[in-house]
Amino acid sequence: MNRAKVYGYDPSAPNDSEVEAAFQSAPPEMVAEILDGELFLQPRPRPKHSLAASNLLTELNSKFNLGGPRGPDSWIFLIEPELHLGPKPDKVVPDLAGWHRDRFPSSALAKHAPVGITVRPDWLCEVISPSTERRDRGKKMRIYRREGVGHAWLVNPEAQTLEVYRLERERWYFVDTYEGDDEVHAEPFEAMPLPLGTLWRM
Repeated sequence: MNRAKVYGYDPSAPNDSEVEAAFQSAPPEMVAEILDGELFLQPRPRPKHSLAASNLLTELNSKFNLGGPRGPDSWIFLIEPELHLGPKPDKVVPDLAGWHRDRFPSSALAKHAPVGITVRPDWLCEVISPSTERRDRGKKMRIYRREGVGHAWLVNPEAQTLEVYRLERERWYFVDTYEGDDEVHAEPFEAMPLPLGTLWRM
């Protein structure tokens, strides 16, 4: 597939220097991303958005990281990591990202490590809102697909829903939508139950 024709840009070209400069000078109260060579700025998440992300992180850490298994099902999770993906690179900030422990770049935790992580996650989650939904479902999901992220979740705290996607043959395959207070076994964490209602509660 010729992505330059489909998406109207050259994926191998570096980002414009002015875009990079604007990215670097973004104020700390804003989330800055470069997607398909274009700069996007947005305010930090609202409390309801942050609550869902932090509650989900707590659930996953308790089952698959802290106190969880230390074998092939052990994970490392980060909240709002800055990912540098692809040749431009795209600079993407998902709400949550997870790596199988044996794939996580331990060098990213070094004292003088660069801010951006260049190793693609195995799973990520976007907590969508009306102001970000189009970008989350469009540009960002295309970037994650291109880079080979195995699973993506879209959490909507207003509708209290979780959408699960799996990458198959370089395409997103919709797995299921879960809602409300369901207890779910959602890929790639189907080994343990996730009480979905905990994402929406204080």
